[in-house]
Amino acid sequence: MMVAEPSEGVLSVRGLRRRFGDLAAVDGVSFDVHPREIVGLVGPNGAGKTTIINMILGVLEPTAGTVRIAGFDLQRARSTALACTNFAAAHAPLPGNVTVEQNLRVFGLIYGVKDLSARIEALLDDFDLRGHRRTKCGVLSSGEQTRVTLAKAMLNRPRLLLLDEPTASIDPATAREIRRRIAAFAASDGGGVLWTSHNMYEVAEVCDRVLFLSHGRILLEGEPGALIREHSAATLEDLFVSIANEPLAAEGAAP
Repeated sequence: MMVAEPSEGVLSVRGLRRRFGDLAAVDGVSFDVHPREIVGLVGPNGAGKTTIINMILGVLEPTAGTVRIAGFDLQRARSTALACTNFAAAHAPLPGNVTVEQNLRVFGLIYGVKDLSARIEALLDDFDLRGHRRTKCGVLSSGEQTRVTLAKAMLNRPRLLLLDEPTASIDPATAREIRRRIAAFAASDGGGVLWTSHNMYEVAEVCDRVLFLSHGRILLEGEPGALIREHSAATLEDLFVSIANEPLAAEGAAP
């Protein structure tokens, strides 16, 4: 598989739009994710976060705009671009009627992972799943299912990891461990992460940069601590609430 030059962003989104009839769900969004960077995509329900993720995954076709993954244009080199990508979400669990190992093997075959058996063994160790390898995913706890989903997302050593609310509905201790593993992935493997979350504590702790989205548009962008200081907010959550309640007032603040 061809590899893009390291100077190219892991993800480059330009002028992305998606309309559903008269509704502009995403309205001219542009941003980048760089190697070893975790970018938080945050906003209220209906802001367009999942629509953006689905367009990057090729599930939805943009009305306008471009998506480049590891230097490859998604429309012109779809299979190559998506081979550099993987995805995990709390709302998209793996098939529950097959075992952990079977799930990893099937998805490994789909991604064409080399030395698949060895890769599965490594991921079972990395995500503390060896004792569950023959357990059907449907009977695992929510935290265990999250670990399996993340193990699946790491199978192909993605350049771009897309996470849609990955720690929703799991206990704080498990969520902390998941955040640690994702940060380690970005730091050690050189991948980039685009992470949607409603947990502003989590975003402030993990993300290098935050994109505040409202009504399909990016209103603010920056490092979490800097945004808090610049807007005289007590916390990132307070800033989130302010933007969600008064999107037009913040619109001119984006760089």
